[in-house]
Amino acid sequence: MVRSILRRHGLNTVCNEALCPNRGHCYDSGTATFLIMGRTCTRSCLYCGIEKAADAPPPLDPSEPGRLAEAAAELGLRYVVVTSVTRDDLPDGGAAHFASTVLSLRERIPGVRVEVLTPDFGGIPGSLEVLAEASPDVFNHNLETVERLFPLLRPGASYRRSLDMLSRFGSIAPGIPRKSGMMVGLGETPEDLRLSMKDLRASGVAMLTLGQYLQPSRSNCPVDRFLSPDEFLELEAVAREEGFTSVAAGPFVRSSFHAEEYASTDA
Repeated sequence: MVRSILRRHGLNTVCNEALCPNRGHCYDSGTATFLIMGRTCTRSCLYCGIEKAADAPPPLDPSEPGRLAEAAAELGLRYVVVTSVTRDDLPDGGAAHFASTVLSLRERIPGVRVEVLTPDFGGIPGSLEVLAEASPDVFNHNLETVERLFPLLRPGASYRRSLDMLSRFGSIAPGIPRKSGMMVGLGETPEDLRLSMKDLRASGVAMLTLGQYLQPSRSNCPVDRFLSPDEFLELEAVAREEGFTSVAAGPFVRSSFHAEEYASTDA
């Protein structure tokens, strides 16, 4: 049913494009995380299963926000998570398209809550202000990995740019909770993780997700190690010690998994 609705409205989900291990569970629950601005990404992060653009991605479809809102209404969603590929080819990184999507959802579904999981918009000035005007209920931007591994795994991104983005959004829209997520099992150490947690807290992030990295394909970087359930419990305890008020940690935890549930405990 979920797949049928998505196909009919010509929509993409990160569930399918990133080969998420939870997509069967989420579809069975009638939920999905919408992927806007196309199916191909302008960056080549070594862990990601989303297709990389060989040529310039197609222009944005102005009808997409409305189609997404209609699909969310058909699915009966009251909490919608919207993410995207990275579009470094766009003058605002796609911030206005995110804002249009939030506004379309609010117009179509009165009372809906919207969480946005954004790229870094290339650090383009003004992009965060455009998004903040639409007032999403949760602003999420994933750090993904620790500072030491960032240049290797995310060559087109910047650890400090991501932290600065999270901090600046708080200055622009102090009433909107901020969220971030990280993968584990990529070669980071416990100290690496604790330092990144401290950096996220210093940037005003109150909500954190921690999940096991799973290699999407042979072309992606291999798993360094698999953490045990007990280790995830320890990571959750460390995150709470660092001051995060909402923490989801576990092997299959992803940024938008049970997002509404965890958003209800934000600060």
